[in-house]
Amino acid sequence: MGVRVEMPSNQPIVLLREVGGDRYLPIWIGPGEATAIAFAQQGMTPARPLTHDLFKDVLEAVGQELTAVRITDLREGVFYAELVFASGVEVSARPSDAIALALRTGTPIYGSDGVLDDAGIAIPDEQEDEVEKFREFLDQISPEDFGTSSQ
Repeated sequence: MGVRVEMPSNQPIVLLREVGGDRYLPIWIGPGEATAIAFAQQGMTPARPLTHDLFKDVLEAVGQELTAVRITDLREGVFYAELVFASGVEVSARPSDAIALALRTGTPIYGSDGVLDDAGIAIPDEQEDEVEKFREFLDQISPEDFGTSSQ
């Protein structure tokens, strides 16, 4: 679905939607990852590659294909993910980094049933107008909205 800033904490959150279901998975992320995800969603290319752009370029250079991103676990409030490569290799990753890379490579993102059962939020069809408002919000937000202020 996209990235937004949760108020009043000013904490970025990425919201994933279950395909063929009515559950949404909110994952709190850092401002840098929020910017990276927002850039990818908006098709923006920074003047210099961000870390996720670099990782994508390295994968292409060494001939590795990212075939899936899996959100695998939720322990003590921390989400875990895996990058799955065509070679069969799996690498542990933070979900925010994995999502940012998946958006750049066109790789599908999967959430385990256990994670969706534990942290998924069901939004019935009759509340779809609220989801549409969120989509409209995402269309208007820019990566600059995720900057942090010095305190």
